[in-house]
Parts: sequence; structure tokens; C-alpha cells
Amino acid sequence: MMPALKGHTWETWEWDTKGKSPDAFLSPCGQAVYFHISPLLESHGTAGVRGSKGFSYGEHYWEIEFLEPPYGTSVMVGVGTMNAHLHAGEQFINLVGMDSESWGLSYKGLLWHNGKSRKYTEPFYDKNTVIGVLLNRTAGTLTFYRNGDNLGLAFSGLDQVCSALYPMVSSTAPETELLLGLRTSRLSSLQEHCMHTITHCLGRFGHTHSLPLPPALRCQIHT
Repeated sequence: MMPALKGHTWETWEWDTKGKSPDAFLSPCGQAVYFHISPLLESHGTAGVRGSKGFSYGEHYWEIEFLEPPYGTSVMVGVGTMNAHLHAGEQFINLVGMDSESWGLSYKGLLWHNGKSRKYTEPFYDKNTVIGVLLNRTAGTLTFYRNGDNLGLAFSGLDQVCSALYPMVSSTAPETELLLGLRTSRLSSLQEHCMHTITHCLGRFGHTHSLPLPPALRCQIHT
């Protein structure tokens, strides 16, 4: 079943116009991404894009709809740090999860991280498939949903990642079209509410390294 979203608030982040492959094109509203739409309708490698907002604490859920049936070597959904690769020219690879900076799910039902894969679910080939992503930075878990059905725990240990994690998608296939849907978040503890307030007050260019806080807490609020 879909995650219980009680206590969640709506979010309005979108795909990042500066955090994408040259072969990824965004809709004017920033919610749809189109891969490999050159006049020749050819792919010359693997293209990716990340969300405009990264998450260091709290629980976050978002949905991605496949506007066209996925096909080809790889179409992926997942998360990654700011250092995750967004482009692999002339290489047809599973980009989200190719190294230690990202964690991804391929439409073929495989999970990828650090260049290694494992079976997770059955492949999904249908148009309008909706993949939900539940990232819990407090528990350090990542769970995927397909058309509202919980596919089970995909990754754990993400609470040990000392970097913000951003939503990501990637594709090797021409004319791949992916649309952002529901986006929500929830702060589940007093500590998370405090971190949210500190981050908001510091602003984007706050110097978190200079705060008189424990290193682990500085790491969490640094996005």
C-alpha cells in the first residue's frame, strides 16, 4: 500500500535546470523531463537529472510517472548526492547507482548501488506506471512503490551518508518522458524541526562548519 502520508506537507521542488545532462530537456514548469529528443531520435549515451532540492533529514515522498513505456538498456529512478554523475556520453549504463554516490531502481526490476545490482521486483514496461519513492533520512531507508503498492525496503544505511540526497532519474532510451507527481515531506522529531529552523535561518550560503554544534549535526544540516 501507499505510505501513510499523515502529517506530511506538500512540496513544490522540481527538476534542476542546472543539474542535468545536456541530453535532458525540461518542460517550462520544470516537472517533466524528456531524454534524447534530438531530431534524429538517437541516444548517444546516458542522461540524468536531479531534483532542485536535497534532503538531509526528515521523511520525503515523491512520485514519478512514466509517460511512455520504458525500454532500452536503462531507465532509472532513485537518489544521489550532489557528486552523482548526470551524464555518460557514448556509454549506455545504469547511471543512478553506478558508484557510491547514488542509489537507483531500473525499470528491469534491479537495484543499483556502487556499480552492483540485485533483483528487487518484477520489471515494469507499461505506459503511465507510477513509481513512488519514500526516503527516510532519520531511519536511513529508501523504499519504492509501484502504482501504490509497496515493493519493500530497497536500501538502508542512508543515515550514514553525510551529504544531502537529491531525487534523480536517468535514461539511455530516446524519447523517454518522466513526470513529477505528488511531492511531500514530514519532520518527525523535535531535532528535525530544529534542524529545519536552523537551515532556514542560515539561508543557502550559511557557513554550517562554523556552528558550535556536534559534527554529526553539522553534517545533517549542511545541504
